[in-house]
Amino acid sequence: MNITKKSLFVVVLTLVTASLLAQTTETSNQKMARLGLNTISTAVSFLTLSPDARSGSMGDLGVSTSPDANSMHWNPAKYAFIEDKAGFSISYTPWMRSLVPDINLANLAGYYKINDKSAVAMTMKYFSLGEVDFRDENNTSLGIVKPNEFSIDATYSRKFSEKISGAVAARFIYSNLTQGITNTAGSEPKAGTSVAADIAMYYTEPVTLGKTMTGEVSFGINISNIGSKVSYDVSKVDKEFIPTNLRFGPSLLMNIDDFNSLTFAVDFNKLLVPTAPIRNSEGDIIYGKDDNVNSIMGLIQSFYDAPGYTVVSGDTIQIGKFREELQEFYFSVGAEYWYNNLLSIRAGYFFENPRKGDRQFVTLGAGLRYNVFGIDLSYLISIGQQNPLQNTLRFSLLFNFDTK
Repeated sequence: MNITKKSLFVVVLTLVTASLLAQTTETSNQKMARLGLNTISTAVSFLTLSPDARSGSMGDLGVSTSPDANSMHWNPAKYAFIEDKAGFSISYTPWMRSLVPDINLANLAGYYKINDKSAVAMTMKYFSLGEVDFRDENNTSLGIVKPNEFSIDATYSRKFSEKISGAVAARFIYSNLTQGITNTAGSEPKAGTSVAADIAMYYTEPVTLGKTMTGEVSFGINISNIGSKVSYDVSKVDKEFIPTNLRFGPSLLMNIDDFNSLTFAVDFNKLLVPTAPIRNSEGDIIYGKDDNVNSIMGLIQSFYDAPGYTVVSGDTIQIGKFREELQEFYFSVGAEYWYNNLLSIRAGYFFENPRKGDRQFVTLGAGLRYNVFGIDLSYLISIGQQNPLQNTLRFSLLFNFDTK
């Protein structure tokens, strides 16, 4: 079919919205509020890290791009539209390599196409925090440990029609940060565990661009890590949210000719966990809502609990609740060029509001496909604050088997 005005409007609207979100930090009182941080923190934050080099070179996006073995993290519903019968991917990311040599993220993903309408996939993500020398308040060593975290996922993806698919995924999460060493408070530590689920949908439609050019308009949405809180002590008195996340966005693929194609994509993200309220010196909440709630209430509350105020140098500045809710969205814009489905060049941009973390970076990368084998590389350039992946080359190896 010819590309509709509605489809073009959706793509253009998301690009304009991304631009407006990027500008919200530089208007009126928000300039003064740069130092009034109110970031949203969670446990097991490794779950939010981009696991593969392809998406990592496009600004950390992938909810509506073409499916591959690493679709689990971005949108598991894409597996139903994957072309090959089976495949797997191995990815490796050095972390904070300019400071330490032994922190890294590894990801193993595999999929199998049951039939033309459905697919299954599994993923394992492992995050090693290297060696850590625990010390007490007297600077006496309590022992050297090797903290680590991992997650194991499984998903079932199915087409509802020739254009729409959906998926559900289950996830087991394990986080061992102390290896049993008792902290100075005297509480008995333990490894944190949780179970979570993802719900995702994917829409894609072939289009005709102009008179001769073909392409695809796609849209994806994924609510990931819907699950229980994590506790790191035996008493389970203190519990922390896991990073429940909303991701959505469109992409536009343009087949320029028989040898060249170009894709543009945008991802929007929002953590669906409560925003910390502003409290007075006695600990009473003066702005915002109580963040000591269960995970489901936290998910619901995350859409309307922004305090709307910030404190800078002892002065309380009003910024508006709706504005602060918008500031909690972060986004990525990326592009991918392919020549003859053999060689690709990629670039992207990632933006997060200065009050909510201030991650801003540009990414570059390339990919190569030959028969069943593929390799992707990515490189990150920080804008503003230093990023743990600055000056780091990360890679993914892919193997796809067309045995239908």
